[in-house]
Amino acid sequence: WLVIDRKVYDVSKFSKRHPGGSRVIGHYAGQDATDAFVAFHSDKALVKKYLKSLLIGELAPNQPSFESNKKQSLLEDFRELRCTIEKMGLLRPNSSFFFLIFLHLLILDAASWLVVWYFGISLVPFLVGMALFTTAQIQMGWFQHDLGHCSVFRRPKWNRVMQIVVINVLKGLSASWWNHLHNQHHAKPNCFRKDPDLNMHPLLFSLGKTLSVEV
Repeated sequence: WLVIDRKVYDVSKFSKRHPGGSRVIGHYAGQDATDAFVAFHSDKALVKKYLKSLLIGELAPNQPSFESNKKQSLLEDFRELRCTIEKMGLLRPNSSFFFLIFLHLLILDAASWLVVWYFGISLVPFLVGMALFTTAQIQMGWFQHDLGHCSVFRRPKWNRVMQIVVINVLKGLSASWWNHLHNQHHAKPNCFRKDPDLNMHPLLFSLGKTLSVEV
């Protein structure tokens, strides 16, 4: 069970069919998932149609919808800030900007190979080509990151298609693998055992004395 806008939903069976994966939605079992729901779903009206059949109740008027380890004032400030950002239009994608980003990535990638092809594999051309290729690959990683967040095109479908082109074809990685891990990261950022970015070897990495609480 989880809570969205003070309504309680039983997603036990639905979690297996959840497009974002069962693990992401399972991280909010027994908790308020309102802010995550708003952040992850662009077409909330469509998603709420599916929620109707999962509705099993509503919180009592005196029952808080946030966890005891969270401050209500911070949650309210965060939600007010998000509304302000949306009204200012800062979340609307800029097609021209991302087109130029993608174009310069292709130019850097092509230039890295052309340098080696034309000048040979002696030290200087090799280092120049390597610098161009490394820069292109790093920037492609950030570009596919924006595509994974559905921040480039208005329709999620085109973001997914373009992300596959960039990360699968140009970088040789898996878009579904990256989305699976990154969605969990944003669902529970810096929460130990829930955020995959913190699943590091205890002897090789230090996470500090204080860790986020796993509810």
